[in-house]
Amino acid sequence: MAFFGRELDLRQLGDLWRRPGASLVTCRGRRRIGKSTLVRHFADVSGASLIRLEGLAPQRRMKNADQLKAFGRQLAEQTGTAPTVPESWFDAFRLLDGAVPKAGKTVVLLDEVSWMGRYDPNFPGELKYAWDNRFHDRSNLIVVVCGSVSAWIDENILSNTGFVGRISLDLIVRELPLRQCARFWGDAAGRVSTREVLDILSVTGGVPRYLEELDPALSSDDNIRRMCFLPNGYLFRDFNDVFASVFGANAPVKRRILEALAESELDGTEISERLRVARNGRLSDILDELEMAGFVSKNSGINPETGKRARQDRYRLKDNYARFYLKYIAPFREEILAGDFAFFSVENLPGWDAMLGLQFENLVLNNVRELLPALNLEGKQILSAAPWRSRRGKACGGCQIDLLVQSRKSVCVVEIKRRNEIGEDVEREVAEKIRRLTIRDGMSVRTALVYDGHLSKSVQGSGYFDALIPFRSLLGI
Repeated sequence: MAFFGRELDLRQLGDLWRRPGASLVTCRGRRRIGKSTLVRHFADVSGASLIRLEGLAPQRRMKNADQLKAFGRQLAEQTGTAPTVPESWFDAFRLLDGAVPKAGKTVVLLDEVSWMGRYDPNFPGELKYAWDNRFHDRSNLIVVVCGSVSAWIDENILSNTGFVGRISLDLIVRELPLRQCARFWGDAAGRVSTREVLDILSVTGGVPRYLEELDPALSSDDNIRRMCFLPNGYLFRDFNDVFASVFGANAPVKRRILEALAESELDGTEISERLRVARNGRLSDILDELEMAGFVSKNSGINPETGKRARQDRYRLKDNYARFYLKYIAPFREEILAGDFAFFSVENLPGWDAMLGLQFENLVLNNVRELLPALNLEGKQILSAAPWRSRRGKACGGCQIDLLVQSRKSVCVVEIKRRNEIGEDVEREVAEKIRRLTIRDGMSVRTALVYDGHLSKSVQGSGYFDALIPFRSLLGI
């Protein structure tokens, strides 16, 4: 399987080989995002041996002994050592220590570590002891603690006082940038329309495992139907698999939160009101877990009127696949299982164009870093880059802006638009938003349009927008 992107992640990992002793790395990110693939590729390009030990997915009646048995079996298979079932994690890490080669580079990957340590509260302590007394002083060794339950890693490793000063690198693996996503179309990328690429990315986002399911020879309509609306489609099945394995006991509440955010961005108070649950620490913890898991983005942004952080954090469902599943797959689950969607066109789905407009906006917001050069803001100190909504402004009705990028001396109002035809009305829309926007004295206001569709000549020639950015340019094709 081809490997795309992740240059910064690979460089940060590669720098660790220069350390005199071993390095302990935490690796977090959404399931299917490519964490294990990244570590495997890193070991390969480094010429290092790889020992990958993976926790078993939680099942009913599973016990700590089952995880230990799997650990011993995997270790023996990969290292050629005698098959041994460790009786404790102390024994397991002792066996691992003896199996790590004495010469050459070695990467040890403890994969899905939250599953591995789920059934033994002493697991973090045993790992800490093994690190201090068995692995720390070894040369040419990198131990990667990896998992999709980022909250578990944060609580048991990163926020655990026993590991203070021991973590060499905390690696958060995110969705691939748009330019890297386009490479999944291979040689066909230059021949496929931007709209078809956009339709696929609107469903998959930049999740590599989902893009691997793409067949470049098929249309976007056929690909989406094949992946999402057939009983054996990968994206028909994956949402429940991810939720069952990642979100555990709080899965029902977390799903309800995602369902609420699938409709619109909300603050904590609005979420508690929609779900009819108390606005307390438990709700905040659940929202933090969703954020760490890579499904939700928390945007506070800076108030352009005061220059200070907004009073309330706002939450956005950043995961395009999750929104698509909740809006279009889950409601038709029984019909899909019956085969009723085998030949339909996705364009017939209710509210399809409006939905894709929202997904397009999400893609752009998830790739703000790649957008900054086109806004002539690369290298400048960016104080805030987030959607902005205010219930009050210079006129009644408040103000809602797709993306407000703020530097020390200016604000840039970015309109994100997906339409077949984009005419002068987009200028009037942005002008009205700016009229309602309240900013502090001494700030300049600039405008930008990120778009997919046919842009009228009047908009191209008017000079109203300081930057016109076609989506195709963000794809690099």
